Amino acid sequence: MSEFRAAGVRPVAISVDAPAISRDLAKRAGYTFTILSDPDATVIRQYHLLHVGGGPEGHDIARPAEFLIDRTKTVRWDNFTEDVRVRARADDMLAAASRLR
Repeated sequence: MSEFRAAGVRPVAISVDAPAISRDLAKRAGYTFTILSDPDATVIRQYHLLHVGGGPEGHDIARPAEFLIDRTKTVRWDNFTEDVRVRARADDMLAAASRLR
């Protein structure tokens, strides 16, 4: 997290999970970044990231994606994948952030 802060990046996750579920996950996994809850997938839909029926028991989930958004709310970098097991690596995001500075 200190490297992200030094790069001027504030990690935030958005999930369809209820806040209590996200808090439990963060605690178990040791996450210290903010996890926002979007149970109706309002924001997730705005970014065209809803994976209908992609979760356990056919629940809708968010497709994996990472964004770097600047202070003017402009998306400056993104990374999309169709596989929920694949995410951008922290060093990839940090490198992208340093190129944008």
